Amino acid sequence: MSETPEATPADFWFDPLCPWAWMTSRWMLEVEKVRPVSVRWHVMSLSVLNEKRVDDLPERYRELMARGWGPVRVCVAAEQEHGSEVLGPLYTAIGTRVHPGGRELDREVLIEALEEVGLPAALADAADTDTYDAALRASHEEGISLVGQEVGTPVIAVPDAAGKQTAFFGPVVTPAPKGEAAARLWDGTLMVASTPGFFEIKRTRDVEPIFD
Repeated sequence: MSETPEATPADFWFDPLCPWAWMTSRWMLEVEKVRPVSVRWHVMSLSVLNEKRVDDLPERYRELMARGWGPVRVCVAAEQEHGSEVLGPLYTAIGTRVHPGGRELDREVLIEALEEVGLPAALADAADTDTYDAALRASHEEGISLVGQEVGTPVIAVPDAAGKQTAFFGPVVTPAPKGEAAARLWDGTLMVASTPGFFEIKRTRDVEPIFD
């Protein structure tokens, strides 16, 4: 009788505002189906990342960063009050409405998402307070400290060949690979993570996120 392989942990930092993080997260959920992988979800914040340089951003992005505080505060409030296991389902409930659903990431969406996963709608009030900001910043710093300040979301951390955690920004991909294609990308991700001195592969994005 063969033994079930132990699941490889993959830590994933997301901001629900980012469509590219959404694409990568859907790939990771597919990976869980085809490889022995367990995703652990964490919150990072583009608003925190850009708060010291917000005045240098184009107006459209300044407005986006201003609106970005509320959703991550609500996610962290849910995690603090109900445990980290609620983050994955809550992220999916929010993101499904915003990214493929095309809706504004507003209070109504947050309340609907909270109720969908069985969480109190009152957690949406956290969007307008700094009550959970210390925990938000700690979660953000945990992820960003692994990869540096020059990246955004998503951040993924996986074990290398020696079992040490290696993190990187990305992969940025669209549409989200499925089945064996998802598995091959995951296998390649583990390969580069296990390569000493490997830092970056990149090319210019010439398509927008493709939701399916």
